[in-house]
Amino acid sequence: MPNQHLIEKIEALKADTNAIILAHNYQRDEVQDLADYTGDSLGLSIRAAQTDADVIVFCGVHFMAETASILCPEKTVLMPDPDAGCPMADMITAQQLRDLKAQHPGAVVVTYVNSSAEVKAETDVCCTSSNAVKVVQSLKDAQEIIFVPDQYLGAFVAKQTGRDMILWQGYCPTHMRITPEHIQRQKAAHPAAEVIVHPECTQPVVALADYALSTEGICRRAHESGAKEFIIGTELGVMYRLKNENPGKTFYPATEFALCPNMKKTTLEKILWCLEGMKNEVRVPEDIRLRARQAVDRMVAIV
Repeated sequence: MPNQHLIEKIEALKADTNAIILAHNYQRDEVQDLADYTGDSLGLSIRAAQTDADVIVFCGVHFMAETASILCPEKTVLMPDPDAGCPMADMITAQQLRDLKAQHPGAVVVTYVNSSAEVKAETDVCCTSSNAVKVVQSLKDAQEIIFVPDQYLGAFVAKQTGRDMILWQGYCPTHMRITPEHIQRQKAAHPAAEVIVHPECTQPVVALADYALSTEGICRRAHESGAKEFIIGTELGVMYRLKNENPGKTFYPATEFALCPNMKKTTLEKILWCLEGMKNEVRVPEDIRLRARQAVDRMVAIV
């Protein structure tokens, strides 16, 4: 089925069901084009909380749809592909976090939004890569801080804030594929380029960058910067938005290997199918939702 026919059918179903389509910056180009809103985890969370739509079609990975369900229990949250998960989120369970909390009684738990609802329910405050530093800075009275699950974002935040934190040893496999050698090779080829990477990258990669920013931060910096060339160290999906929003500038990926297969599982066909049958609903059990909601609300309040 040609894309235009698909798009027309999706738009008609959106109108019939009062649906909104949210897409992460790492989604396929055509999914980003279709979406009512494209952004990073924090932006999508805020938009999910603010929308008056009855149905949210979440084009991302499972924890993102769960977050929308946590914030909007009265809405129907659909995932075009329910198997689109996040390996980092799977690296810690609620029981593992409870065990860690037992070893550090009194510690404040900061959980990256890339985590399951069950883990969020064991958390004091969530964060995204765009507000993680501000979240930790707000915990002035905390004697100990546990940061889960991303050790590299945690290490970045610890360096920015000067706080010692207990870091869980999780990581993003996609950002782990970006190496210092990739950055050095691109810098040698494009010496005038500004280097912007995601703080999920390893510390040696971050050390070579001019800026370490969330995907939304990367897009904002690229627009505001006087530079004409950029080396981008994050998942390749963001390149489409960067090129569209900055036609006079040139963007080079740090490596073509920085591809998240889970983010690419969503297609126009799957969006159509989930809307046609109201399929693949994501709903967080109420007891977990209420506990997780407190941590997510605190995250959304710190922008």
